[in-house]
Amino acid sequence: MSVWAGRAAAAERAVHTRHLRWLWGLPDTRLGLPGWPGRSAHWHYWWQAHLLDCMLDAYQRAPTQWRRDTIAALARGVRVRNITGWVNDYYDDIAWLGLALQRSATLAGMRKPGAEQAIMRRLRSGRGPSGGMRWRVDDDFVNVPATGPAAIFYARRGNVGIAASLVDWILEHLIDPDTGLVFDGARVNPDGSVRTVERAVYSYCQGVLLGACVELGTATGAPRWWRHADRTVHAVAEHLTDGGVLRGHGGGDGGLFTGILVRYLVLAARAAPSELPSGETAARLVLDSAEAAWRNRGVAGGGPVFGPQWRVPALPPSSDRAERDLSVQLSGWMLLEAAAVLSRRCELG
Repeated sequence: MSVWAGRAAAAERAVHTRHLRWLWGLPDTRLGLPGWPGRSAHWHYWWQAHLLDCMLDAYQRAPTQWRRDTIAALARGVRVRNITGWVNDYYDDIAWLGLALQRSATLAGMRKPGAEQAIMRRLRSGRGPSGGMRWRVDDDFVNVPATGPAAIFYARRGNVGIAASLVDWILEHLIDPDTGLVFDGARVNPDGSVRTVERAVYSYCQGVLLGACVELGTATGAPRWWRHADRTVHAVAEHLTDGGVLRGHGGGDGGLFTGILVRYLVLAARAAPSELPSGETAARLVLDSAEAAWRNRGVAGGGPVFGPQWRVPALPPSSDRAERDLSVQLSGWMLLEAAAVLSRRCELG
């Protein structure tokens, strides 16, 4: 086992120990507690989708039956806890669960055709006249956090035309010409024209645009997708790092944002160098961030604790600290799994 694989396994055990529980005492179910220590009744659907994705990262690293059983129990727990079915009113949430279930089918052979059909139906209704994906049902906010993962989902299904049209909407309306970074989203009129642009910049948005461009570049071979991916990696390295380490967005939902960026930086790093010259930059961002996060980790019951800013020492989890949030710990876990993937690549030459 490589050093990074061992560290990823430690992060996995910590999340399992502190956050994973039976749902309502039901056998063959699992769900992630949103905070530790303490309990919360709040339902974070999309955090569970990323917990499922992290479990799949671990299964890909070391496929075992107990990991496979836990993945199945978590998927079952999400369906039961969501009560009304597999979907909700937020298109970004739905796309994330769709991506995790796609991976569970591909990596572990666990297919949920009913879930995929329900997610597809709901995503189809989310594409408004603008060409992008609404944030939620009946909203006029069309944003990258919904449009990006939906594009990745469609690209992986082979629906390349839909994926390309979603990404083209982002590229047309939301790229900052000064930095190359992508803005959060736009308010659109009923005819699809853009009324106002929400100019906030989040690492999450850069990640999903990068991931969608790499998927489309791989699927089509069209150079333009690689050019957009290359620009995004360089923009992230120049504007969203401190001392070469990726910048975080605090706790709560923001705790997942930079972990999501890491997931797609790895995708870029594994692309062919001739297609994506910045692949080595992507790999260095991941590995330098992982070194910082591990160096600044804390320790609590079950193993390491990560902070919301990987360059800053993590504090003991408590009710008023971001270290308590499952989202923050999942980003740390994602980061170490990403480093393990890249270290395996190095070992293979």
